[in-house]
Amino acid sequence: MSAVLEGRALRKVFRGGDESLVEVLNAVDLEVYRGEMVAIVGASGAGKTTLLHLLGALDAPTSGDVTLDGVAYAGLTPVARDRLRNREIGFVFQFHHLLREFTALENVMMPLRIAGRPSAEARSRAEVVLAQVGLAGRMTHRPAQLSGGEQQRCAVARAIVHDPKLVLGDEPSGNLDFAHSRQLHDLLAGLARTLETTLVVATHNRDLAERADRVLWLEHGRLRPATAAEAMS
Repeated sequence: MSAVLEGRALRKVFRGGDESLVEVLNAVDLEVYRGEMVAIVGASGAGKTTLLHLLGALDAPTSGDVTLDGVAYAGLTPVARDRLRNREIGFVFQFHHLLREFTALENVMMPLRIAGRPSAEARSRAEVVLAQVGLAGRMTHRPAQLSGGEQQRCAVARAIVHDPKLVLGDEPSGNLDFAHSRQLHDLLAGLARTLETTLVVATHNRDLAERADRVLWLEHGRLRPATAAEAMS
């Protein structure tokens, strides 16, 4: 079975304020398969967010390349890269980033409308996905009227409404209490199990990492399988 997501020899170097070079990632290789959930763990500042940004076409590597379902990012024009990111990748961040002036339904419709889908079609699809994440009765509520857990479930709905090939989560439960975190973890794990969504999450949360098919450890710019102790840290 071929990998849906591949990262090859990924290296990322930033220039510091004093003009010194800081290498965050060095020769990172990664393969993730359809329906697989992979957790990336490591100390704060290890480069987990940077890696997710490369995998999600939010940033370009200094060297190396990322391939999504056979399409290499390096060969894409900026417009084509934006189109791939908007249509094939979903993002769930620590903070939901919902647009506060719009309802839950309107927020979830947004990726489809940006992709040019008709309003009626976008609304119908958004209603289905909001029901799947348990928000059927909250569609007309604005973010301020939703609990923290509901806001994050709405963000998940927005991330998957366009049936992306890949969903990336950056500390998706980092801003939630224990009970809401577990609900969100159930939801994310269910995406991989029932919808065969390819899911990569960067997390410090042990409960979320335990639900992954694989746990990888990022340290000193390199990625490798986590030991049992590291996966539980």
